[in-house]
Amino acid sequence: MLDLKKLKKDPKSVVDNLKKRGFKLDLDKWEKLEALRKSLQSDTENMQAELNEISKEIGIHKKDGTDSSKLEKKAGEITLKIKSQSKDLSPILEDLDNFVSSIPNLIDEDVPEGKDEEDNLELRTSGNPRNFNFTPKDHLELGSQLGGIDMESGVKITGARFVVLNGDLARLQRSLINFMIDIHTKEHSYEEVYVPYVVNSESLFGTGQLPKFEEDLFKLQGKENFYLASTAEVPVTNLFRDKILDSKSLPAKFACHTPCFRSEAGSYGLDTKGIMRLHQFEKVELVQAVEDKDSDTALEELTGHAEEILKRLELPYRVVTLCSGDIGFSAAKTYDIEVWIPSQNKYREISSCSNFRDFQARRMKARWKNPSSNKTELLHTLNGSGLALSRTVLAIMENFQQKDGSIAIPEVLRDYFGSNKIPS
Repeated sequence: MLDLKKLKKDPKSVVDNLKKRGFKLDLDKWEKLEALRKSLQSDTENMQAELNEISKEIGIHKKDGTDSSKLEKKAGEITLKIKSQSKDLSPILEDLDNFVSSIPNLIDEDVPEGKDEEDNLELRTSGNPRNFNFTPKDHLELGSQLGGIDMESGVKITGARFVVLNGDLARLQRSLINFMIDIHTKEHSYEEVYVPYVVNSESLFGTGQLPKFEEDLFKLQGKENFYLASTAEVPVTNLFRDKILDSKSLPAKFACHTPCFRSEAGSYGLDTKGIMRLHQFEKVELVQAVEDKDSDTALEELTGHAEEILKRLELPYRVVTLCSGDIGFSAAKTYDIEVWIPSQNKYREISSCSNFRDFQARRMKARWKNPSSNKTELLHTLNGSGLALSRTVLAIMENFQQKDGSIAIPEVLRDYFGSNKIPS
């Protein structure tokens, strides 16, 4: 959630920053609601102060055994006015909460300005796309020939954009999960956690999915407050909700494998062929909570941890900084890692690594105690995929395909997989 101190102190800078996102802040609405709140709360506080004084006087009269009926009558009238003011104030406070909750995070100063993904800034590349001496196939054709990707059964069991992975491809995905978790826990010092796949609205509000993005979520029928998790970011980051962490426990770093469920509202016709964009997919997610002074370093570190997986799998990739028009609602800065997809002749997102600064922590009341000042401060939260599983499977299939239709297994994965190839 936006820091209201910034909005009150320098509304113009907030408006200008949000404008880079393409978000127009209705400053007039904010000022009107804030003026009403101030007026009503000031009146209420004044009446409460008057009521307190009258109550003291009534106490003195009762102690002295003198008449306090007039004062008691006045106290009753003020009490009724306070109750009336409170009724008037409640909807204004609710409108203010809804208004502030709809405002996205402020972006960092070094985020490049732009309208969409075409304006994202490439930072670096790693590895070279393979030159095939045969005509390469896309993952869906390869998967069909291997009997490993069964879109028809996914449709029959559930519906469009669900898939069944069979045999070696199911084993490949399971091998990748174990490989990624091992690297992140044993070498990158993340603690593995297992979390619920169903989350409540408070958790989704905390990380910024609600109220703005409800249409992208799967809500459980008959369960007013329950949703399928759209990303492990939600349950894992909410481990910090309503907590005050000791400074010695920071940085807090968690790695978690979960399925993710997204309705993908508004993405009709976009990447719907094969397993590039599914309603149910899996990720290994990395989440960090740090002190504010370590926030920038943590984003670079977390991004490097996700990159390391692609390097070891020998998959070509690039890292881009998302521009102001493409960055997510809660993020202050985001690096996308994009893996090379031969059939599309382009890089495609496989991980998104974001620094939310104190935006999520303010919504979640996630804090830490600073021993220097003995005061509590908001945490800075970060997360990124390390990596998305279906797209990693897809990338291995296409980049490591052989002329005979078999798939070579990256060397680092062979002990996990139990073989050096998926036979044709």
